[in-house]
Amino acid sequence: MKRRELIGRIGESARIAGLTWALVRQGSAHEVWRLGDRQIAIPRHREINELTAQAIVRALEAELGEGWWRA
Repeated sequence: MKRRELIGRIGESARIAGLTWALVRQGSAHEVWRLGDRQIAIPRHREINELTAQAIVRALEAELGEGWWRA
């Protein structure tokens, strides 16, 4: 999965849910983003492994609701 696609989908879902989606800091290999009260690390690679992307999506279900990715 493309990194930009993942970040864009999360940002769009956050706007719909009325949550803040903001970049907290950048490291050499990861970026740390904040969604509401939750922080999540996203790798700084053009392509993100599917298993890693699924873990990120599952971690954000508490904020965005179960199944938010399929909507």
